[in-house]
Amino acid sequence: MEVLKVSSKSAPNSVAGAIAGVVRDFGCVEVQAVGAGATNQALKSIAVARGYLAPMGIDLICIPAFTSIEIDGVERTAMKLIVETR
Repeated sequence: MEVLKVSSKSAPNSVAGAIAGVVRDFGCVEVQAVGAGATNQALKSIAVARGYLAPMGIDLICIPAFTSIEIDGVERTAMKLIVETR
């Protein structure tokens, strides 16, 4: 599964385009975000991507979960948002 990493500085429209492209190609994508700001941008991006794909008859769902990732040798907890078609 393709993994997209989102930061608090990510542009939601750009991330939404990436989400839409991966979902069109593979049917699902995992979006990872560490921190409140990054999670906010990720969720906005998923909402915008739903709007991009809805006219094509593609309905997205989001399954949230926690995951552990390593950043600069330090283990961090991240939000894992699995986005797939319904």
